[in-house]
Amino acid sequence: MSENKEPHVAKFVYDFTEGNKDLKDLLGGKGANLAEMTNLGLPVPPGFTITTEACKVYLDSGEEPAALRDEVSAHLGALEQRMGKKLGQADDPLLVSVRSGAKFSMPGMMDTVLNIGLSDKSVQGLAQQSGDDRFAWDSYRRLIQMFGKTVLGVDGDLFEEALEKAKEAKKVTVDTDLEATDLKKLVTAFKKIVKKEAGRDFPQDPREQMDLAIHAVFDSWNTDRAKLYRRQERIPHDLGTAVNVCSMVFGNLGPDSGTGVAFTRDPASGHQGVYGDYLQNAQGEDVVAGIRNTVPLAELEQIDKKSYDQLMQIMATLENHYKDLCDIEFTIERGQLWMLQTRVGKRTAGAAFRIATQLVDQGLIDEAEALQRVTGAQLAQLMFPRFDENTKVAQVGRGIAASPGAAVGKAVFDSYTAVKWSRSGEKVILVRRETNPDDLDGMIAAEGILTSRGGKTSHAAVVARGMGKTCVCGAEELEVDTKRRRMTVPGGHVVEEGDLISIDGSSGKVYLGEVPVVPSPVVEYFEGRMHAGANDADELVEAVHRIMAFADRKRRLRVRANADNAEDAMRARRFGAQGIGLCRTEHMFLGDRRELVERLILADTEAEREESLKALLPLQKQDFVELFSAMDGLPVTVRLLDPPLHEFLPDITELSVRVALAESRQEPHENELRLLQAVHRLHEQNPMLGLRGVRLGLVIPGLFTMQVRAIAEAAAERKAAKGDPRAEIMIPLVGTVQELEIVREEADQVVAEVEAATDTELKLAIGTMIELPRAALTAGQIAEAAEFFSFGTNDLTQTVWGFSRDDVEASFFTAYLEKGIFGVSPFETIDKDGVGSLVKLAAEAGRKTRPDLKLGVCGEHGGDPESVHFFHEVGLDYVSCSPFRIPVARLEAGRAAITANGSDHR
Repeated sequence: MSENKEPHVAKFVYDFTEGNKDLKDLLGGKGANLAEMTNLGLPVPPGFTITTEACKVYLDSGEEPAALRDEVSAHLGALEQRMGKKLGQADDPLLVSVRSGAKFSMPGMMDTVLNIGLSDKSVQGLAQQSGDDRFAWDSYRRLIQMFGKTVLGVDGDLFEEALEKAKEAKKVTVDTDLEATDLKKLVTAFKKIVKKEAGRDFPQDPREQMDLAIHAVFDSWNTDRAKLYRRQERIPHDLGTAVNVCSMVFGNLGPDSGTGVAFTRDPASGHQGVYGDYLQNAQGEDVVAGIRNTVPLAELEQIDKKSYDQLMQIMATLENHYKDLCDIEFTIERGQLWMLQTRVGKRTAGAAFRIATQLVDQGLIDEAEALQRVTGAQLAQLMFPRFDENTKVAQVGRGIAASPGAAVGKAVFDSYTAVKWSRSGEKVILVRRETNPDDLDGMIAAEGILTSRGGKTSHAAVVARGMGKTCVCGAEELEVDTKRRRMTVPGGHVVEEGDLISIDGSSGKVYLGEVPVVPSPVVEYFEGRMHAGANDADELVEAVHRIMAFADRKRRLRVRANADNAEDAMRARRFGAQGIGLCRTEHMFLGDRRELVERLILADTEAEREESLKALLPLQKQDFVELFSAMDGLPVTVRLLDPPLHEFLPDITELSVRVALAESRQEPHENELRLLQAVHRLHEQNPMLGLRGVRLGLVIPGLFTMQVRAIAEAAAERKAAKGDPRAEIMIPLVGTVQELEIVREEADQVVAEVEAATDTELKLAIGTMIELPRAALTAGQIAEAAEFFSFGTNDLTQTVWGFSRDDVEASFFTAYLEKGIFGVSPFETIDKDGVGSLVKLAAEAGRKTRPDLKLGVCGEHGGDPESVHFFHEVGLDYVSCSPFRIPVARLEAGRAAITANGSDHR
């Protein structure tokens, strides 16, 4: 590699004694936390970490940095000296694990190889040193299996099939019942598989094993499953992974050994207690893979009280040190406890809120940090409906409640089918014995995941919690047959692929058929129908209430609603809306009024047009009276008619057929023919860029003035009734200040007429939507005629990118997301570099012209968590979103204020 591409770093390898938890960028999460535990004096097997910088050099060039081999040799030599043995030596070998460790946790997505250093010679020494032939040969077969699959690319199913044959020959069901002689034969079989499939012998040189494993871990950063996971979790692709080389400790040395995963609190509920899984006579991958069912961690107290007590003490130490829920991996080797990993644990949405408030009450964190420990996405999850507990649908099983939610879908038994059916619009439940990283795309596509093996720390559980996906694990009563694509439930009933099932990730219950749902208690809280109390749901509501209250105290951004009628407005107000940021008047013109609008658009004479406007005026006025009443005392921004004409006219094809049929039957059709001619005259190739918005108001005389008069008269009526209407009139699709000036002049005249007629001072603000690039670029001029801007980011995104949302999301967005061109749809989260730059430019230019210019956003981005932070940063006054998203926006506005003040401790 050329020198100019290698990063300027002091070194590429750090001993566990040299790092700390704040070096995650360099050492990855696993390496940084191993170093932190070492610093705390906890029992961590010695080892060293190869940095993410080394990985980035390797991935950029295809070669490791020139200095890396020598640094690894030096640290390996120091490790050998400390341990008093050499890597892979024949008589008493030092064995190591090689594990990935990125900055952000990516459970199961990248590679690990255990027992490196074993060979045909050193396995004999390990057997002699340990006094346990079975343990030595079990460790060796695990190495060949992992190394073959991970490093040499051999199909893992080939090893599994050989293992199953060995168990069948022995007439046993679990691998722990295989004896040393059986495992020796299995090693021979595994080596033959490697030779045949990889075209080479399993390497006997321990250093070659380690170097190849390190490269394999580097390469695993760019596997399809890792890239898919990063896209799903919005993890940057350029971080790379660190590699941790750690001296092996063994949980498969017999009944006084084992391995486990522990949580300092329940990651599903947030409750304090003893949570985790333990597996005797096993290595760590057995627990995570879910291939053997574990026992609850609490049973370790009876199995090995000394190790249990020590583990409880260490868990308390780690939680107090990290001030958060910790996820811990440990191994017990013949009664000696070793800590292999800790990290801030993934948790469900409900657990996140509960834990945050618990830690505040314990004095470990303050309210600002608690607010940063939860997200709007988690709050949105808590607002989804849940299953009706009084259901009559048959329950057929129960597993471990691994990740909450109510999921209903057709049973599918492999990831390919899950993805295929999901893309066809089907809702599916992915059913597996256990999941592995190759199932990720199916897990993403499914509504929920059901497994018959594994516990709360299995791959399925950890990944599902991270994604907020409903999951039930370890439902042992269910016999899953993936080859025949079926599941047998107690009583002998068979669930075939395509049959409808329901899973409850909060209780672990599995049902045949579709279970009805009921509102979430969190939604009932926001609706004012539920208050904090003593039961579990009330505890969650209390936690949400406390964090929302703090967010509301801290946030600068106000939150309004997109609402078009009094019912939606009142619901929005209950959800905490501080006004209406977008009332789309076109929604008021549909239904019974469509014919009146049609007559208005097609009017040939001024008299016909005036007649239609006269009929529409009282209807519009009543709309606004109801809306202003519902939002009394709060601002209501009314957008004048915006959509293209074709939305109010008959479909051109249907109308043509009607006319043709009438002509063929020689029936009267003068009206239809006249209508068809008008529709042809007004037909547009691209209606979204045609006669709509302010253009419509300028072309159809009286349309906008009728709407302004309705708004003004409704406001005057509310004032006469002692109300406090705060109407704002918004002109849509303005591209030049001249358009706005003409409409504004007419609007001001109408308002003045209503004020004079009712003897009422109205003070109606008039502003515009910024939804065209030209409007953003000339915002300084437009602000001369506008008292407020509201950014219509849906249309602005379409016009900046030059594509129609209705078309592109179905045609090529999936490919763009898969290829990484989009990390997320620009309609979901604002494109900061493009659309966001125009918003920032327009905001600055507008306020330069008019310092008191009010700025808001009313596109769907107003309820998107990441976008809310951007709108806070660029200085908008409010965001507006659908009523259901209002709590999310309130929470994120509070988090944005904390982050902006430099209090983001995450």
